[in-house]
Amino acid sequence: MQVIRAVGREAAAKKYDLLSAMMAHGLAGDKHRQRLVLRLMALITTRYNWQRDELTIGQREIARLWCVDERTVKREMAKLRALGWIEIKQQGARGRVSVLGLNLDRILLDTKAEWPNIGPDFVERVGGKRAEPTSNVVPLHRPEPMPAEGLWAEARTRLAEEDPALFDAWFAGLIEAERDETCLTLFAPSRFHAAYVQTHLLERLRIAVQRCDGRVGKVRLIGP
Repeated sequence: MQVIRAVGREAAAKKYDLLSAMMAHGLAGDKHRQRLVLRLMALITTRYNWQRDELTIGQREIARLWCVDERTVKREMAKLRALGWIEIKQQGARGRVSVLGLNLDRILLDTKAEWPNIGPDFVERVGGKRAEPTSNVVPLHRPEPMPAEGLWAEARTRLAEEDPALFDAWFAGLIEAERDETCLTLFAPSRFHAAYVQTHLLERLRIAVQRCDGRVGKVRLIGP
């Protein structure tokens, strides 16, 4: 999967690819998902700075753009943060609005199932080899998949469906060590394995877990 970065000669095409993926995903969903995606697309096309990855707009402005009240804005933006589609880069303070960023890789990952609806040319163009750190580093000893139950078993299934190769390399060997109401602790087969997942893949891991149980918003990695 290509990484969308709006720079260089193909910047415009990459923007359209992302918006097309979001459009197809929204149209394939129910009315609530359609509306949420449309609202985010409105923010992207009117206020998003592609080069700096910054979305700076107040709730009052968003409410006016979406033709809703500010309470609806808070609720919808919370849904987008929970999906991992938007992230807070700088918290607003002293009358200044928060600076938000888009997790473009997460958006592409979540819309991948609907790419064929656009066409095989789109799938071939956008679905190329993913240029991310995990493509260059592999575990010295690939662990066998470990049995799991409950929340971690459900999260593992999600991760395996999203990217089987990445799952086999880094997630399959993780074991649930401890869980409380808000945090899931996972045990890795080595300190290197734990450190790598913590550094490069923790956000993907956290989102998968949170989507299985919204109360668990933190994931911690430990090693031998």
